[in-house]
Amino acid sequence: MESRVLSGATIRGLALPLKPSARLAGNCSVPASKLTGRVSNGGNLIWGRQLRPAILLEASPVSVASPVMKRESLRPCFAAAGSDSAGGAKVGFLEKYPALVTGFFFFMWYFLNVIFNILNKKIYNYFPYPYFVSVIHLFVGVVYCLLSWAVGLPKRAPIDSNLLKLLIPVAVCHALGHVTSNVSFAAVAVSFTHTIKALEPFFNAAASQFILGQQIPLSLWLSLAPVVLGVSMASLTELSFNWTGFISAMISNISFTYRSLYSKKAMTDMDSTNLYAYISIIALIVCIPPALFFEGPQLLKHGFNDAIAKVGLTKFISDLFWVGMFYHLYNQLATNTLERVAPLTHAVGNVLKRVFVIGFSILVFGNKISLQTGIGTSIAIAGVAIYSFIKAKIEEEKRQAKAA
Repeated sequence: MESRVLSGATIRGLALPLKPSARLAGNCSVPASKLTGRVSNGGNLIWGRQLRPAILLEASPVSVASPVMKRESLRPCFAAAGSDSAGGAKVGFLEKYPALVTGFFFFMWYFLNVIFNILNKKIYNYFPYPYFVSVIHLFVGVVYCLLSWAVGLPKRAPIDSNLLKLLIPVAVCHALGHVTSNVSFAAVAVSFTHTIKALEPFFNAAASQFILGQQIPLSLWLSLAPVVLGVSMASLTELSFNWTGFISAMISNISFTYRSLYSKKAMTDMDSTNLYAYISIIALIVCIPPALFFEGPQLLKHGFNDAIAKVGLTKFISDLFWVGMFYHLYNQLATNTLERVAPLTHAVGNVLKRVFVIGFSILVFGNKISLQTGIGTSIAIAGVAIYSFIKAKIEEEKRQAKAA
């Protein structure tokens, strides 16, 4: 599970010839090989995890001058475990079907997020203390991470002062976005919060173009319009305007946009699982002071007692534990998904996720589904399809241009 990092190099189809008589450990030799794949300037080359791109070695023909050299080059290599009979490295299932794996990550991300949103809203119906609940979310996740490190799944990645400086702004954005989201969820209906948060792709696109300097084509900008419009229409049947909920959701949008962009940069130095663990620990430290300041006295006076009187101590503790666990797992899946796709693609997937959340919240809380909700959901899905088509076409054109 330990990841290895190769940084500080840009490799573009670089041939690495080896002498036919060169020996490896275990008294073996290999034919000349060609390194395939590319590492751009935006990231480091990482292998050793199933989520990272691997370097494949393709055997290339070697001109042999004598039978001795030929026999030398064909000597079996006992140290190179895992290579096939042709001399190339085996391609695992995750590397062979990356689109399928990415799709599974999206599905689990959606599924866990739906469960979290429903359970979270039920808790706020009898325990309206979003700052404290936000701390519980992070606390359960931190305990989960510490236990995972203790058993070596995954092995804890070392952290230095430079990486800590990189993660602190990410964690602060994560903490601020998380708390403001929960304030909005507690103040208004789930559908209203997700309607405002559906604007996240526009914040992501603006940040990618004006902060990171990545040019976003006009066609992609236009494809985002039906996505946001459709989600907004789907949410109108449960709309309940509240300034606290509106402002909190907008702050959450901005915070999560910066978190996504900075997290993408941080992934060049650490795998996503360890990355999110460190972010959770720092975010927990950031969230505790405002929770104590804003809600501490009320909780001690009557908050805990009222909740226990309504649902009982066992259910109260159980709900807090499970909502924290689902929160950590869905965010971990979201971070793993972000590792595999571009920030803007991640943001559009996040909008589509909100359609599922809104739909299931309507079913669970007994809200009627109107024709407008169905139309809005269809428009949102169509917008995502249009975006995916345009994005794939642009990437294909780039690939053909590089090949030429």
